[in-house]
Amino acid sequence: MRIALTAALILFAAGAAHAAGTLRIGLQDDPDALDPATAGTYAGRIVFASLCDRLVDIDANLNIVPMLATGWRWAEDARSLTLTLREGVMFHDGEPFNAESVRTNLERYRTAPESARKAELKPVVSIDVIDPHTVRLVLSQPYAPLLAVLSDRAGMMLSPKALAAAGRDIALKPVCSGAFRFVERTQLDHITLDRFPGYWNAAAIALDRIIFRPINDSTVRFVDLQGGQLDMIEEMAPSDVARAKADPRLRVLSHTSLGYETISINVGHAPGDANPLGRDPRVRAAFEAAIDRGIINQVALEGLFVPDNQTELPDSRYYDTAHPTPGRDVARARALLREAGADHVVVTLRMVNTPRETQIGEIMQSMLAEAGIELKLLPSETNTMIDAMNRGDYQAAIVTWSGRADPDFNTTLYLASDGSQNWGRYDSPAFDGLLARARAATDPAIRAPLYHQAAALYLTDRPHIFLFHNTWLFATTTRLHGFDALADGLIRPQGLTLDAP
Repeated sequence: MRIALTAALILFAAGAAHAAGTLRIGLQDDPDALDPATAGTYAGRIVFASLCDRLVDIDANLNIVPMLATGWRWAEDARSLTLTLREGVMFHDGEPFNAESVRTNLERYRTAPESARKAELKPVVSIDVIDPHTVRLVLSQPYAPLLAVLSDRAGMMLSPKALAAAGRDIALKPVCSGAFRFVERTQLDHITLDRFPGYWNAAAIALDRIIFRPINDSTVRFVDLQGGQLDMIEEMAPSDVARAKADPRLRVLSHTSLGYETISINVGHAPGDANPLGRDPRVRAAFEAAIDRGIINQVALEGLFVPDNQTELPDSRYYDTAHPTPGRDVARARALLREAGADHVVVTLRMVNTPRETQIGEIMQSMLAEAGIELKLLPSETNTMIDAMNRGDYQAAIVTWSGRADPDFNTTLYLASDGSQNWGRYDSPAFDGLLARARAATDPAIRAPLYHQAAALYLTDRPHIFLFHNTWLFATTTRLHGFDALADGLIRPQGLTLDAP
């Protein structure tokens, strides 16, 4: 393996003239831990797209496509999935990628105390190594979302050698098998990745280095792009789109997101649930009746997003058309509060301290006041907010989910009783039962009605009040080529080139 790595280094040196410098990307948020087992932020997923290859990926049409696995087949009873693994892949430390490394990673995700992937892999009861390049995942029941699971963090592979040495500290220096290797991180300032010369798909990589810079002020991100300090920004403010399009040095790309923005409500996680909003669904219904998603979209988002009350887009087969997005009804909101014996309610709303989220909060603050709900805004940095929510120290919070190709993960994460980001601890056995039945079915015609029934439950209980589906908004220098915005919002380095300034 040392010989193979040396050969790869020689080939890399010979081809270095074809590499095209450093790509500087402005992120809205600072990622949380760079460990796929514990990570939960969208910004982290963007970094992982360059750092950690997954077993499978998705394409522009949301089809599952090969990555570290070149093929797969389901057993006739759909109770096992066999993966054929790519040969000649190595981790950033020179260790070989093989079936045993897949088993090590999946067992960690499935069982480690620190893992946030347990619910995603819950139906997996064993991982069998068939040969060095074949692995079989044995299931307790058919599990339709499994391939989609493996296209995300649960499918990211780290070096078993590095895991054994670092343990829970692996996030400080993650060792994966992606196109770029970890170099350094300064919290709230930058993350630097360098091109990995031994990458299995080296021909698709033309950049030498990627530097991610977290800048939560969208105005500053945009100014830095215009000034040449950045080459690309994600989650551009809708208010900056027109200016970006008018600048001949910039290019704007967009795509409707599978994800959404929602208000997470603490309905069962002490101490923050001890208030009328957390304890009474009528108060939550009043909250929803007092807001107007269309106005929020027009005023704060330039009309570029998709107002919605569910986890799925309105044109999805999994959207419950029997419960369309409601309009604003202040009279109903007041009546619901009176019925709940709470004519005046005070709610503290946590949010990320970005201009967009602040404006959304201020618009809702004005709307809710007309119904007798006093909304207090509490902005903070992303990871600070998440830490508070993990402690139950919140009443309500605006959060964003980046979305997945399978409907299960757009629902399970926040709403299932064992969802890894069910901060408010919503617990409905009936809801969980519907999700279990939907996961066990492989036919979309069977799955869709089950998700409709699940939507009817969460739309009644309202542990979340969904606001809209995002539109991914990117702006890049015209020197950057090869980037296409996809529905998952990730920035994949394959095929990216950057002209000299």
